[in-house]
Amino acid sequence: MISRTVLEWRKIRYGDGPEEIPEWAADRIAAVARANPLGGEEGARILQHGRTALRAQQVVGVIAAQDCTLEILPKIDGLGDGDSAASQAQIRRNLVHMLAVALDLNIAAGQMARLGWQDESLLEVLIRLFCDRLFEAVHLGLSRRYVSMEEDIPTLRGRLDIIRQFSTLAASPDRLACRFDELSSDIPLNQIMKAAVARLLQLSRSTHNQRRLRELSFAFADVSDVPVQSLRWNSVILDRTNARWKDLLKLARLLLGERFQTTTSGHGRGFSLLFEMNTLFEEFVGRTLRRALAGTGLQVDLQGGRLHCLAELDVDRALTGRRLFMTKPDIIIRRGSERVMIIDTKWKRLAPSIDDPKQGVSQSDVYQMMAYGRIYQCPDLMLLYPHHDDLKSLAGLQSQHSVVGSEDELFAATLDLSDLKSVALQAGNLVRHQNDLEAGTISA
Repeated sequence: MISRTVLEWRKIRYGDGPEEIPEWAADRIAAVARANPLGGEEGARILQHGRTALRAQQVVGVIAAQDCTLEILPKIDGLGDGDSAASQAQIRRNLVHMLAVALDLNIAAGQMARLGWQDESLLEVLIRLFCDRLFEAVHLGLSRRYVSMEEDIPTLRGRLDIIRQFSTLAASPDRLACRFDELSSDIPLNQIMKAAVARLLQLSRSTHNQRRLRELSFAFADVSDVPVQSLRWNSVILDRTNARWKDLLKLARLLLGERFQTTTSGHGRGFSLLFEMNTLFEEFVGRTLRRALAGTGLQVDLQGGRLHCLAELDVDRALTGRRLFMTKPDIIIRRGSERVMIIDTKWKRLAPSIDDPKQGVSQSDVYQMMAYGRIYQCPDLMLLYPHHDDLKSLAGLQSQHSVVGSEDELFAATLDLSDLKSVALQAGNLVRHQNDLEAGTISA
């Protein structure tokens, strides 16, 4: 079994060495990438399948094909170069932390400490986390619900189905067509858990995870087998009696395919669990800001707004009511109905100002932020990037510009992701400081 790890934007060359990947394995992995919807044309948004090497792009996660697996990890400055097992372990830990925040998963510090960061791939780490949480829930008993049943039995149970009794059973007076409610574990929630256990048992290569998954499969022996594509996610009912299953349901969505990533499986095609870092970074920052600004009077809207750039006019220059080019800023900070800041997150490196006065900020990003400021009547606009050591400065505000012809200001700022415990404080300080400046409670 060939198992390799590479960081985003890096190459892994073909060969038989421990830091290389056999060409046959590269071909199989590239084929799985091409089948993934995130890959775009020829899977090039995930991997570039070159003549001498595979080159990872800005999508991270795990791609598995027959007898081979490739793990793609994000480049996070401050956690080493990603070449050593220790560095890769820390990157995995931070990536799982970002996923937990983005998915609103409650993962205790003790649970994080027990996971095998250094010895297992991202997929195996997530499987182990799922197994641990599922064992805890199953130990307290499977979730059960009353479900409607129909059965033809000798004695009356529940209500008599008059129509079926005098039609289907007209010639069988010894049987009664009964309708009744029965407490059952064969419900959509447990069917999803059973499907997740079955899928992961096929994917896991860890002896520990395989043993745990086999043990869990016995707990769901009386639950129906439902194909993944037929699972009834919208029929799951969560209330105070089964709240412990909430995080497990989110993990099952993650591992079976939902939102940030795309999973594929099939005969000969393999499996992929992939996350687009732009999307993940945006959701992570947005949810982190919600926690950081709780109780301050500031609210955070994610992918909100949805105002249009253009309103159509008729031949008499009167508004027709038709709107064009809807906008969706990543993050809008509000105080009541007032929009005080718009933030767009960018998963790319901000250049040092000494090397580039524009710091690598694209012209299209500036135009987009200027449009947001005008359409949403919001004076403070921020482009937010991950921090890196080449900036030669601390994380936080990196540059500040006035938008010519208006009172709007555009900021470029960074977050240090090497210590995720401090990200909430960093993000909250960026917004609170600028908000205090605008309110006049502090001086610049």
